Amino acid sequence: MKILNDFQLKQRKYMPVFAKATGKPTIYIEGYPCEDKAPMPATEFHGMQMHTLFDQFLRYFQADANIHVGMDNFIYYHEGDLRKVVAPDVYVVLGASRYPLRRSFYTWAEGVVPTVVFEFLSDATGAEDRNEKVAVYLQDIGVSEYFIHQPDMERPIEFRGWRRSQVGAITEIVPDVDSGLFSESLNLYFRWETQQETQIRLLRPYLPDGTPITTSTEEHQLRLEEHQLRLEERQLRLEEHQLRMEEHQLRIAAEGRANAAETLASEEAHRRREVEAELERLRAQLANAADSDIS
Repeated sequence: MKILNDFQLKQRKYMPVFAKATGKPTIYIEGYPCEDKAPMPATEFHGMQMHTLFDQFLRYFQADANIHVGMDNFIYYHEGDLRKVVAPDVYVVLGASRYPLRRSFYTWAEGVVPTVVFEFLSDATGAEDRNEKVAVYLQDIGVSEYFIHQPDMERPIEFRGWRRSQVGAITEIVPDVDSGLFSESLNLYFRWETQQETQIRLLRPYLPDGTPITTSTEEHQLRLEEHQLRLEERQLRLEEHQLRMEEHQLRIAAEGRANAAETLASEEAHRRREVEAELERLRAQLANAADSDIS
């Protein structure tokens, strides 16, 4: 678990700092629709990108119960006006409670607006996402940062972001040499990578030090690999223990043989002394007998 434990330490280090929302979690307000009558379908490219980023955010921000992550649901941002509504692909609200799950998000009831919004470009909504929605999200709603990305590899590369300053000025975020963008609000770095197997230009989040936030599949694989590593280490320890036991038994056997040899030598020396003593006794008897005959 070393890799995962190291990541958790970094996660606490880099988690953004924010104020708690002034409102309360609101599941549903009567009169505000929470579903489209004729929802627009998304391609599998967009669907996989949305679900992957949502899953990464959901697992990463679970470290703080006051961070809400939403995906493809309505955000109402002006009480009483049903026209003031958007449905971003993925968004993060710093300060809002993670649970309960909402049917829609109502900014006036929650007392906070989304912090960062992500839209993934499609042929149907791309023009609106890269133009009108910049002002809607950053000016009308008050979102801090807004990002757009094209996950379909058959379409031109497009990954852009905008940021709203404290005085309301909107500036486009300048990419680095790797075409990545940094979110000051989330304290995360974003860069896309090509997924050849799925043909997706996948946008991925990274910690400021470059550590990637894994997908569920990658984390599961890491857990399997670490579990396998622990099994191998355990097997190695068992083998080392077995070797030590065998060495101990060999030492005992060697010591036993040495003790047996020493005992045998001692017994032989004792018998030799007994024989020598008996011989001396017999010689003495013979000498006495000879002296008696002479006399």
